[in-house]
Amino acid sequence: MTSPRTEHTSRRSSGRRSLPGHARAHNRALALSRLFHEGAMSRADLARATGLTRVSVSDLVAALVADGLVVETGERRGSRPGKPGILVDLDRAGLVVVALDLSDDAEYRGAVVDLAGRELARRSVPRPADRDADAALAAAVDLAGALVAEAPGRVLGVGVGAPGVITAGGVVVSSPNLAWYDLPLQERLADALGVPVRVANDANVAALAEHTLGGASDDVLVVRVGRGVGAGLVTNGSLVRGARDAAGEIGHVTVGTDGGPECVCGRSGCLESWLSVRALDAALAAGGDPDAVLRDAGRRLGIAVAPLVGALDLSQIVLSGPADRLDGPLREATADTLRARTFLHEDVEVRMSVQGDDIVLRGAVALVLNGELGIA
Repeated sequence: MTSPRTEHTSRRSSGRRSLPGHARAHNRALALSRLFHEGAMSRADLARATGLTRVSVSDLVAALVADGLVVETGERRGSRPGKPGILVDLDRAGLVVVALDLSDDAEYRGAVVDLAGRELARRSVPRPADRDADAALAAAVDLAGALVAEAPGRVLGVGVGAPGVITAGGVVVSSPNLAWYDLPLQERLADALGVPVRVANDANVAALAEHTLGGASDDVLVVRVGRGVGAGLVTNGSLVRGARDAAGEIGHVTVGTDGGPECVCGRSGCLESWLSVRALDAALAAGGDPDAVLRDAGRRLGIAVAPLVGALDLSQIVLSGPADRLDGPLREATADTLRARTFLHEDVEVRMSVQGDDIVLRGAVALVLNGELGIA
């Protein structure tokens, strides 16, 4: 589960200032992030990498070892003069995360993953019928419980990516297809499982997957295209949630001043009406020219994201969804429209996700790493 994030971690950590009461938590997160992204190192190397004193790092590592988060992995091999340093690292084999993806149309999926990125177990259950709130909750609890029971190591936490507007505290404010409204999902799962739980919108955890595990920049928008359309936004290395916990809800932004198809929300001209998988498949099945259909959807997406790129100075747009629909004319039209509608952003990268179909599962792992260990 490691990834090439050294440059971004360095940029985020340099120049940070913490209040005295937060200094230890800040230093702890800084050290764990370095170990996670860069691998085992000696205490002296960790001090140099974090900018902390050797005494501070020695005390910090001792506390992390006592907490069961860090282990000594042996002496450094090499030709350096003097006494060889003892390497320390996260307990990558002993610590595991349970990840759940509740966003798929057909099934709920879950996995047990260790901190080395190895998948140790995987389960799935059929997605309950739409708008059956009790069945949807029961299926999520049962799936998570089965995976926690199957986990071979210490469960650091359970991460969940779910559709809908979700607060930072894991309350599902609104998820119409699941009929969840003001559901304290994080609390319900934590009570049932007896381990820490983190719940977030599926597009947000997809953004965390790209940023923490995929080497994306510190200023990136991840657009998820599936049954609907949503986006996760990371700026300055941090996930953006918004005043109503609805940052990234771009699917119902109007991009059709020429009218356009009626959306499931009842309005006309929403981005989702052109870009969702159902909308794309329907347009292609109707006999439209495939390139024209895909380029039109890409142009609409470019119209929607151009103001975000201009306002937030984003450097990357990442598309997550079926590659046969998104990668090609649609992605190219998005990039062309974006560059035509912004100033000083000719170099903005528009690319496909590197995370594949497991982007939400991987993001759920990143959600736990961030929430429990401060790893970003």
